[in-house]
Amino acid sequence: MSDEQIEYQLKDRLSFMRFVGLALHDPVPDAKTIWLYREQLARAGTAEKLFARFDALLREKGWLAMSGQIIDATVIEARRPRLTQAEKDTIKGGGTPVEWTPARRAQIDREGRWTIKRGRNREAALGKNQKRQVEIAVPVFGYKNHIGIYREFGFLRRYTITHAAAHDGAQFGAVLDRDNTASDVWADTAYRSAANLALLDRRGLRPQFQRKKPRGKKMPANIARGNATRARVRSRIEHVFAAQKCRFELLTRTIGLVRARVKIGLANLAYNFIRLVWLMDELRQRDSATSMRRS
Repeated sequence: MSDEQIEYQLKDRLSFMRFVGLALHDPVPDAKTIWLYREQLARAGTAEKLFARFDALLREKGWLAMSGQIIDATVIEARRPRLTQAEKDTIKGGGTPVEWTPARRAQIDREGRWTIKRGRNREAALGKNQKRQVEIAVPVFGYKNHIGIYREFGFLRRYTITHAAAHDGAQFGAVLDRDNTASDVWADTAYRSAANLALLDRRGLRPQFQRKKPRGKKMPANIARGNATRARVRSRIEHVFAAQKCRFELLTRTIGLVRARVKIGLANLAYNFIRLVWLMDELRQRDSATSMRRS
């Protein structure tokens, strides 16, 4: 949500005003004021502190991590820089084009990175009712949100933000929750490395990592069954990414890694807010149904 959208929502909805502590007679901050406030949060590193404070509150309320953890990452798109080939070559070499004005330098994100987002798509082939899956590769510019959730309730417990080209497995230690009392850790094949397996072994944890298909060979049946079993658990983390990208419409329109960390970090915190509200409502409904059955 952009600063202009936040300003509009504060003027349009009483729920937004109540959330930020504004009364009906209070002036609503404009988009520039909101932007300046976010800049102060970035310089002070407040987003990480707020996330840790809310995580501590969850623990105090009894939402303990006791069922294992799931780790994954997703790319958050940023505003793509429009550069000539000469400008790209200069930046890759660590320099800055001499013709750039100070305003131009401030508008170009030199900390985001390009990466290839791979997936599968279905397309018709070989007949009317026959379809096959083809692999697709889409170039994406931005940053990457590495997160760890715990299995039972789905709260985010750890996260770190990098540029989009950072390898998922290299951030494994940063998002691994030391306080989770269960030993299972679910992740995809990108996290299977000797260093990560050794880290889990030192901490007494058990890897539940997906396994790759052997190159040039058919996937063994026992490995396919194991992957399917682990995927049913690991897929729960996709709900977090779907909520942020679809409901939150999460994009980074800011410039630089520091601002991206604030933007994405606050989105991670907001997801935990919404998750807690949903779970509390579920508990109230269960308690109400139990009371009705007893009566």
